[in-house]
Amino acid sequence: MSQLVVVGVDGSAEAAHALEYAATDAARRGATLQVVSVIPMPEYWMVPLGFAPPRVPVPSWELAPAAREAAQDAVDVLSDTRPELVRQVEIEVVGACARPTVELVERSRDADLLVLGHRGRGPVASVFLGSVGLHCVLQAHCPVTIVRSAPHKMPSERAVPTAEPSAV
Repeated sequence: MSQLVVVGVDGSAEAAHALEYAATDAARRGATLQVVSVIPMPEYWMVPLGFAPPRVPVPSWELAPAAREAAQDAVDVLSDTRPELVRQVEIEVVGACARPTVELVERSRDADLLVLGHRGRGPVASVFLGSVGLHCVLQAHCPVTIVRSAPHKMPSERAVPTAEPSAV
């Protein structure tokens, strides 16, 4: 049974880091990499309150190819920067028009790993995962890896003091 690594991409820098991580992990495992881009449809929760639903200019069946193109664009960027990595992995590109949380959790059913990017929102807000990441961590059917875009800088072991020691 072949392995499958699923990665969600949305065009952000964080998603690009997640894609690179997922491709590296898929190459290590000898797994297929499934790159998923999801375009959410508007929700009409205001309709029961008497508000008319907004007119959606493009039908949902036309949005899925645009989502697939967005996923392919992410793969193309990775191919430009890390061609040796992309050559090592069988890549499947998927576009969907759905709620991202629902689509990614459903795709996790057949996956060995689900990879998502983490959008840092500053030192306080970054403590918490975003709604998609949190939902997937809680609901996915496989392990989930959340990839930070840049590692936290740790102090060097050979840190040089910036001030002279003082005696009291």
